[in-house]
Amino acid sequence: MKRLTTLSGMLLTALAMPAQTTEHPNIILFLVDDMGWQDTSVPFCNDQQSPLNRRFHTPNMERLAEMGVRFTQAYACAISSPTRCSLMSGMNASRHRVTNWTLELDQQTDAPSQTLALPDWNYNGIQPEDAEGKINNSTPITPLPQILKDNGYYTIHCGKAHFGARNTPGANPSTMGFDVNIGGGPNGAPGSYLGTRNFGEGTRFAVQGLEKYHGQDIFLTEALTQEAIAAIGQATQMGKPFYLYMSHYAVHSPYDDDRRFSSYYRGRYDVQLNDTLNEREARYAALVEGMDKSLGDLLDYLEANPKIGQNTILLFMSDNGGQAVPGSRQGRGNRDQNYPARAGKGSAFMGGVREPMMVYWPGITQGGTQNDQRVMIEDFFPTILELAGITRYETLQTTDGISFADVLRQPDLRNERSIVWHFPNLWGETQNTEEGYGAYSSILKGDYHLIYTWEEQRLRLYNMKEDLGEYADLAEKMPEKVEELSKELTEYLKARNAQRPAYRSTGALIPYPDGSKE
Repeated sequence: MKRLTTLSGMLLTALAMPAQTTEHPNIILFLVDDMGWQDTSVPFCNDQQSPLNRRFHTPNMERLAEMGVRFTQAYACAISSPTRCSLMSGMNASRHRVTNWTLELDQQTDAPSQTLALPDWNYNGIQPEDAEGKINNSTPITPLPQILKDNGYYTIHCGKAHFGARNTPGANPSTMGFDVNIGGGPNGAPGSYLGTRNFGEGTRFAVQGLEKYHGQDIFLTEALTQEAIAAIGQATQMGKPFYLYMSHYAVHSPYDDDRRFSSYYRGRYDVQLNDTLNEREARYAALVEGMDKSLGDLLDYLEANPKIGQNTILLFMSDNGGQAVPGSRQGRGNRDQNYPARAGKGSAFMGGVREPMMVYWPGITQGGTQNDQRVMIEDFFPTILELAGITRYETLQTTDGISFADVLRQPDLRNERSIVWHFPNLWGETQNTEEGYGAYSSILKGDYHLIYTWEEQRLRLYNMKEDLGEYADLAEKMPEKVEELSKELTEYLKARNAQRPAYRSTGALIPYPDGSKE
């Protein structure tokens, strides 16, 4: 465990709160969409800001870092829906089979291929328990918020859902155990962030439930924050502990102009790019700062209401890596956007799956510290339940997550474990297998990351301690390590009956990473 060095612009007004005072603390999970691990002025690579960190202004993330603990090895799936389904269910994506993003009923979202026949994955998403057997290509689960609700929590969903296809029960967070649904539906992005455009009204990506803001000069991130704070107030009036899933659409495209912040970045010289920021990148940075203001508004609310604040745990996370395909952001595609990690959203490389994560637990976490315990997105399910003091519960699904609550209590503890990703799909934005896209599975164990590309049956090996950018493929030099990890990856996939793509020409399933066919 290391101390966090002082950051430029650090706010030193951290909340001085005693430990939680009730058996069931309030819990806020602040989830950002498409935010890369370096899209912040808080460093998550090491103690020092990188040139990319210096592009962004996130004083409230700095504030939270000073209050709690930064996790420097936090991971999620490379695509939104798989992450959100793992979060809600505690299952690895290989088990719940919602392995690509969802939207319309009975419609796959994969890119076409002349070579691969993709598995019949669960493109209708996760569904509540009572939908078992009623919705094809879906996974019925006992959702996290339902367990919290059954144990006395007032459960609030605010923002992006994106875990069930349109016209299925799972598309509506209210069917998944949330008492309140603010703006959540099947859409994975907003039609617009602008109240003056009614948040995309009339498009299939319209944000519903915020009609009272239509026509107003208000940004979506701000409207959601105001509604979230109001919902917290309702829970307080009811005398119930609350679970707020503050699931922002930011910083996903479209990069609408948040005029509150964009002028600060427009035309500004950037050290990493050795250039001035273009309009697209300026708007992106403003989206990030708008998200940070939302975090600050919540922290301000907790500080102004200490009886609530001293009993509220806050977790911060992103759902996948930042966009890095050429043309999506300024700079060299797959190189600059998540530097020093390679590639980005949709890729097996670390730029696609490594996330900014922080936790503040009043009286428990030590402020200004960092922790290198590896955390995977499905771990949030058992962790949040343990933090909530809920020890007796049953789930329809078999869970894979491992609670990290003990690590929060005892920072020197380490739960040694392998992390597995499974994406037997084709993301629509690129199929550049050289940059980690396309159908793949991978495993991270110890210092080594093994990536298996299904179409090519190619195995690549990287030493993450010495080569965070994953440029030196060690597969030929370390065949024994490749054999070890490919065997473990295969056993993991087989144990979960994970789906595999096939070759279109023959219909034969592609062999597992260790070469086995059955």
